[in-house]
Amino acid sequence: MRAPPPVTASPLAASPLAASPLAASPLVSALPLATSPPLVRVAIIADLDPGNGDPLPGARIRRQALATQQAGAKVHLLRLRRPALLALALARLRGGFDIVHAHEAVPAGEAALHALRLLRRPDTPLVVSIHGEDVLDATRRFAPGSQAIEQTLLSARLTLAGSSGIAALASEMGVGQTRVVHPGTDLPEPAAPARQDPPTLVTVGHLVPHKRHADVLRVLAVLRERHPKLRYAIIGEGPERATLEGLARRLGVDDRVELLGALDLAAARERLRHCSLFVMPSTEEEFGIAYIEAMAAGLPAVGCRGEPGPEEIAAAGSGFVLVPPGDVERLSQRIDELLSDRERLRAEGRHARRTVAASFTWERCGRETVEAYEAALR
Repeated sequence: MRAPPPVTASPLAASPLAASPLAASPLVSALPLATSPPLVRVAIIADLDPGNGDPLPGARIRRQALATQQAGAKVHLLRLRRPALLALALARLRGGFDIVHAHEAVPAGEAALHALRLLRRPDTPLVVSIHGEDVLDATRRFAPGSQAIEQTLLSARLTLAGSSGIAALASEMGVGQTRVVHPGTDLPEPAAPARQDPPTLVTVGHLVPHKRHADVLRVLAVLRERHPKLRYAIIGEGPERATLEGLARRLGVDDRVELLGALDLAAARERLRHCSLFVMPSTEEEFGIAYIEAMAAGLPAVGCRGEPGPEEIAAAGSGFVLVPPGDVERLSQRIDELLSDRERLRAEGRHARRTVAASFTWERCGRETVEAYEAALR
């Protein structure tokens, strides 16, 4: 399987500021821009290492930054470690910047607003990408940091949402201009599937209650007689690990469950090749980039009805199955239907890959991100 472009080996790691609390550099200085001069110069700010042991969110932000540069922007990617030093890092950027793009309202967006004030550039447009939990917290009003999230979004020139549902929530908060830019994924080279026997379900996600890994463990128990060889691979780390281990033991399925921990993007994709079906009956799912990464690898995916991201992915094409949230019986039925018909399972996998190729590539995401920057500058 072809590895994704080497964004993690970019000059970011070798930047003169890399040893400081906040590192900044051009993302890939050797990469030719799609246009010369660039369409827009952007400083992207993100907490790339949030400390939860999961390398995937940071890798995805880097990949989107690369796609944005390939679409014609000059990109500086800044790792947010100490927000107080952000103004200094921005001032040192070679070639300057026209716009600042923060991933999440807090801490990155809040720090960007403060830095622009210190630099006496309050009119420089701030674009904020919301990733679901931030805007959901703000709508709860009493969640920690909700006021700071709301204030940052209200101060941004443009808010980017990964789905129409999250964009609608932002609009309900009174956020001004909002635009939907779906995340993307790479399409690995087609490879001979290595997922014939035993059949394996897989989930890629942080181990937290709303991802509902527990529902899939219960499915494993429900289907033990019809699919005695069925296994479940869980990729991710988080506070629910011990709870899930205990539940697997109580259900008597622990010998068929693999808790693989957090894997990097290449390792996660390789593991997907050995699986049959991606299952993540998550709630509070802003988009769910893990679904399209699995679909790109040729796996059909199962998600929850009524969730913004899964609904939009399913509407884009075939290869995605929706079930009611929290309904283990219905989830078991749909999984059983797919696993019991190998030809249908393979066909759904092909459809899933085509859906991603048509609607959810990084190339498309990069173009739409640059278009959003241009709109914010007008």
